[in-house]
Amino acid sequence: MSSSALPQNAALLRKTLKVDSTASSTSTSTAVSPSDSPADTPRQSPSSTSLSSLTSLEEPVVKDARGRLVDTYGNDFSIPDYTIKQIRDAIPLHCFERSGRQGLQYVARDLACLATVFYFFYHYVTPETVPSKVVRFGLWAVYTFVQGLFGTGLWVLAHEAGHQSFSSSKKLNDTVGFLLHSALLVPYFSWKISHGKHHKSTGHLERDMVFVPVTREEYASKWGKTAHEIAELVEEAPLYTVWHLLSQQLGGWLAYLLSNVTGHDFHDRQPEGKGKDKKNGLFSGINHFLPSSPLYEKKDEHLILLSDLGLAAMGVLLLVLGQKFGWSNLFVWYFAPYLWVNHWLVAITFLQHTDPSLPHYTGDSWTFARGAAATIDRDMGFIGRHLFHGIIETHVLHHYVSTIPFYHADEASEAIKPIMGNHYRSDTAGGPWGFLKALWTSARWCHWVEPSVDAEGEGKGVLFFRNRNGLGMPPTSKEMYLSQEAGKKTVLDNGSDAEN
Repeated sequence: MSSSALPQNAALLRKTLKVDSTASSTSTSTAVSPSDSPADTPRQSPSSTSLSSLTSLEEPVVKDARGRLVDTYGNDFSIPDYTIKQIRDAIPLHCFERSGRQGLQYVARDLACLATVFYFFYHYVTPETVPSKVVRFGLWAVYTFVQGLFGTGLWVLAHEAGHQSFSSSKKLNDTVGFLLHSALLVPYFSWKISHGKHHKSTGHLERDMVFVPVTREEYASKWGKTAHEIAELVEEAPLYTVWHLLSQQLGGWLAYLLSNVTGHDFHDRQPEGKGKDKKNGLFSGINHFLPSSPLYEKKDEHLILLSDLGLAAMGVLLLVLGQKFGWSNLFVWYFAPYLWVNHWLVAITFLQHTDPSLPHYTGDSWTFARGAAATIDRDMGFIGRHLFHGIIETHVLHHYVSTIPFYHADEASEAIKPIMGNHYRSDTAGGPWGFLKALWTSARWCHWVEPSVDAEGEGKGVLFFRNRNGLGMPPTSKEMYLSQEAGKKTVLDNGSDAEN
């Protein structure tokens, strides 16, 4: 299988959209109701400041009146019409079975690989055995990369534990997850809670917690323009894209933990009032370390403190090791592989949720089933399948049923493809090199999201990526945008007059 999320038309650098099954949906299909979502995925009530509430004020949202929806590649898009029950019923029952013993065997395997690599380099890549400093430097650089791969594998196993797919025992899951993530300087319970909210709101522009794209208005504002002036922005320089990717890959994970970067910024809606007048940013109090953060409810504050305690314990251990063996050694042994782990984590998450073929939804158009389909599978070859435990190759399935263990995920993924039809997205062309190339592609193609020009009714709440580089579908023209805004203002004014 190569790809089901590639461009279509050569004039727009598009290729034919490939589908992985014969099932399909039409743009006039019946919408999935909120009842099709899991019980723990409540719909967000519109507020006076939300995107969804603005839509509802502008005009009544008519279900099934969607107009023509077009993704960034220029492919026609239809909103998914299947239910979560259909997805779950298609999966063989044994795929839901979890084995703590099997999970622990994978943990032992990955730890053994880390220990073996360290032992070999510590004893055999020394000035006595490798006199050349250049060669020795190169070999230790290889060490940091390889250990980063195994460390990422352990990160993924802790991720499995956080989703309770590691075993049927919650105590075992949280014990394993806490120990592994603390060893990798991840606040386990803090991450687990916010990551769970991401799964409950995937693709929701006002509630998602990970790689929420900016709107046209937000992107233009960042560059000192109004939304209708976005066509005046010159094409991004390749060097800027390189800088953006480097900063994202090196510092993105820490920025997310410290300031909720790429997460939603609607914290005023936090039901306990913890987010009043707060916005994402450093020193804003919105992070993964403070119990007072609006990312968490009061009932979970003790778990945030426990996560901090795990980090503190690991910090003390690293301090002792640094003082005993030297900080330069500790940097090579631990911190450089740690940066590789962060790189892989950010790259994987970014590419799971950012692609020119993927939609995002406002509150009026979002459902759990639609949001879960707004993800994409990719391929990292041997590394992805065996070292990263399939987290890249089976992510779509993971967003529908996150408690299925990774060793059953391939079979379960194949089972749901006939139900999803052309809504299943994958880009596996090129294997690992294709995965890395997708970082550049998504960075160049995916700048902001906006509705399709010919969207109507509910379809106006389905937004797709557009960019300033002239790639794929162009943004809404200045004239059309101003006309649309004038129409919105008329509706709002009429509504105000009616109230008076």
